Amino acid sequence: MPKISGQIVDVISRRIYPGTLHTEGGKILQIEEEAAAPQQFILPGFVDAHIHIESSMLVPSAFARLAVKHGTVATVSDPHEIANVCGLEGVTFMIEDGQTVPLKFCFGAPSCVPATRFETAGAVLDADDVAALLARPDIYYLAEMMNWPGVLYDDAEVLKKIEAARKAGKPVDGHAPGLKGEQARKYASAGISTDHECFTKEEALDKIAAGMKILIREGSAAKNFDALISLFDDYPDRLMFCSDDKHPDDLVLGHINELVARAVGLGYPLFDVLHAACVAPVQHYGLPAGLLQPGDPADFIITEDLTHFRVTETWIDGKQVFAGGRVQFPKVQAGLLNNFVSYTLSPEDFEKESSATIFPVIQAIDGELITQKEMRVLPKLGSLVQPDLKNDILKMAVVNRYQQAKPAVAFIQNFGIKNGAIASSVGHDCHNIIAVGTSDADLARVVNLVMEAKGGIAAFHGEQEDLLPLPVAGIMTNAPGEDVGEAYERLTRIARDMGSTLKAPYMLISFMALLVIPSLKLSDKGLFDGDSFTFVEW
Repeated sequence: MPKISGQIVDVISRRIYPGTLHTEGGKILQIEEEAAAPQQFILPGFVDAHIHIESSMLVPSAFARLAVKHGTVATVSDPHEIANVCGLEGVTFMIEDGQTVPLKFCFGAPSCVPATRFETAGAVLDADDVAALLARPDIYYLAEMMNWPGVLYDDAEVLKKIEAARKAGKPVDGHAPGLKGEQARKYASAGISTDHECFTKEEALDKIAAGMKILIREGSAAKNFDALISLFDDYPDRLMFCSDDKHPDDLVLGHINELVARAVGLGYPLFDVLHAACVAPVQHYGLPAGLLQPGDPADFIITEDLTHFRVTETWIDGKQVFAGGRVQFPKVQAGLLNNFVSYTLSPEDFEKESSATIFPVIQAIDGELITQKEMRVLPKLGSLVQPDLKNDILKMAVVNRYQQAKPAVAFIQNFGIKNGAIASSVGHDCHNIIAVGTSDADLARVVNLVMEAKGGIAAFHGEQEDLLPLPVAGIMTNAPGEDVGEAYERLTRIARDMGSTLKAPYMLISFMALLVIPSLKLSDKGLFDGDSFTFVEW
């Protein structure tokens, strides 16, 4: 019967005291209060309240080996990305691979596959498929309802999915960027309980007033911590922390522990912050994770202090899974699953012919998923529209990975690339290939690198080219997380050598085809206005 002593951080009763944990059979048998104990802090493990594991480019078993180092014991995981590529088979892959390691991956039933009808996906999950998933005990919730227009305008298929969650007694996650006032109220009244897409405090307050809980998101691309953290002043019981999308180089450095340290460092009450990081997700989603109470699963972490939250040990179900700087469970060799049609493209495939003189341009915003739309005069070579490199307006393409088709092209500003191109088959949500570059020849070369590998992220810069293969659904790899993080950093350096000053160019490019986030995006079918939910004729 393992016994661990230290300063017990009881988040439920909001007190810290010297004590000893007694565990047996994977559960906490009792917590014995002592007169004195070692000066190490024992507290519940951290939970990421909303994450797409696929965004780490790691399969769940590889993700776990990084996350436990930072004290993460469970995740609320939406397998939406792989579902858009491989359907139900992809969801099953994620669940089964996650079950090979101790970390508690709590998956939801993807609600929007495909996310919209305006793009080509690899699969479709209808309301009956979603209901079948929700009937499974290893599916914990209906994942983010991105089709907010479908909710507001009473789309029958959307409402059927929400009703299936209600009948199963499982919560419904939201995704409603920019909704406020009456729209936020109607969205929440459909039974949607959370939102992780708030960009402003004003928007979050409207959603709290509508009865929703707010997930403070700080991922690799979307960073809303600074805008929302002051919600702790008045609504600490309505908050959770999430990363949503976390690329491998960032995951190597930290996870939810970083947000906890930042919030406590800003002076927010310790127990309010820990409630959001440890308790609220477990209670809201009914997760099988312990909260450091007698009878709970023995899931807990040990930290040196309650300031930096450097994790020295992580325990899950009474077993030590991280200690002494080392992960304590074996590596797993995950299987391969993909849905990818390779073909070769030429520079001529990326040409854009037009008789117009002024064109819509996507304005990318560093650190944000949203974009802005501008009308700009662009140079032309005969009838062919050209990038305006002097004003940092590059050509962007989205290339269908499921069937041979002509690429959709558009123009985008603020990527900073002066020579060359970058590409990725991580392209939310359908994961077609997205590329940004300075010429049609550069675009063709970098896209063909990804095509040949049947998935990956790539860079082409003069004579230099590099590729991180992603053989699992074209969006993940079963390689060790540290190796993937190093390769990702190398590709990021190449993008910076090309002139990009973006914090995370490959993360940002992956969202430029995410049609459900306004304002102007590009799918494999064409330029799309996310405000009006219509294609742009140009």
